[in-house]
Amino acid sequence: MWWLKPAHEPITQRVLGVLAASTTAVLALHLLFPEGHALHISTYTLGLLGKYLAYALLAVAVDLVWGYLGILSLGHGAFFALGGYAMGMYLMRQIGDRGAYGHPELPDFMVFLNWQELPWFWHGFDQFGFALLMVLLAPGLLALVFGWLAFRSRVTGVYLSIITQALTFALMLAFFRNEMGFGGNNGLTDFKDMLGFDLREDSTRAGLFTITAITLGLGFWLCRALMLSKLGRVCVACRDAESRVRFLGYRVERFQLFIFVVSAMLAGVAGALYVPQVGIINPSEFAPIFSIEIVVWVALGGRATLYGAIIGALLVNYAKTFFTGLIPDAWLFILGGLFVAVTLALPQGVAGLMKHWRWPRTPDTTTQEARA
Repeated sequence: MWWLKPAHEPITQRVLGVLAASTTAVLALHLLFPEGHALHISTYTLGLLGKYLAYALLAVAVDLVWGYLGILSLGHGAFFALGGYAMGMYLMRQIGDRGAYGHPELPDFMVFLNWQELPWFWHGFDQFGFALLMVLLAPGLLALVFGWLAFRSRVTGVYLSIITQALTFALMLAFFRNEMGFGGNNGLTDFKDMLGFDLREDSTRAGLFTITAITLGLGFWLCRALMLSKLGRVCVACRDAESRVRFLGYRVERFQLFIFVVSAMLAGVAGALYVPQVGIINPSEFAPIFSIEIVVWVALGGRATLYGAIIGALLVNYAKTFFTGLIPDAWLFILGGLFVAVTLALPQGVAGLMKHWRWPRTPDTTTQEARA
């Protein structure tokens, strides 16, 4: 079965093993050692690590389309934000009359703006199952419509990148408007609980961290399974020689569209995991600079490896947390310098360095099989 192939792949075994061991170690340090102990991991740090893991899943989604299809998407921040808003709408509906204005149905920002009734697109978000469905459908449908129009018209290269960035910029401007019904500039925040669990409790934070780690592992497994299958080999062939693949009779746009939609859904899931741990979702997640940052994560970690995207996301976001606290005004310059340095010194990223240093006998079988 195609979905079982990663189980026999050394790289997948190593990545999932490291992820499982790291998750277990973090939870043990958080739960077993009391506050004030040198080995104790605080709730704040646990939430920060959970955010990093959500970002890692987002980076894997971008690497799926950029690394294996050659499609440089600068709009995946939009899919991430849509998944986050879907989860945020569910969390807002759970507040009920515990909000500042005490309205049993309308969120506080709607009461403040004198809305008289709940908009039609908010109905159903009081159910967790419906919210999960929207986490997948909202980014998936957007990617389906956008991808069908773009790939059918054979828009590729820098033109596709510009269009994806224009898409996320347009959505950012739309979500900033109060009349859209998504909280405007402030977004959605002040969440209380999720499925009856208090989001401020340590046990809930630990549970969210664990779920995020498991989801990252499943997302990585899914992407590796797809790329090790015949579908993956065709995708790599489309990346390296699209015209030849078309000559052989393959409908390239169908492969591109399918992978693009799967990637968008993974990004939406990452956004849904991000929101309850951070406690807010606002239009800044649509900002084009965020989508560019995601590409930097993947480039730093190493394209077409998937595990490199995880490494890049963790490294860059840890560096961002550190340097924005130390020298906040210089962070963007550091990020730009890091991208230039990696491009010049490590064209294959950290994963390429690790592959030659530690894993010389475990090359990426996906690329080799495609070339064969």
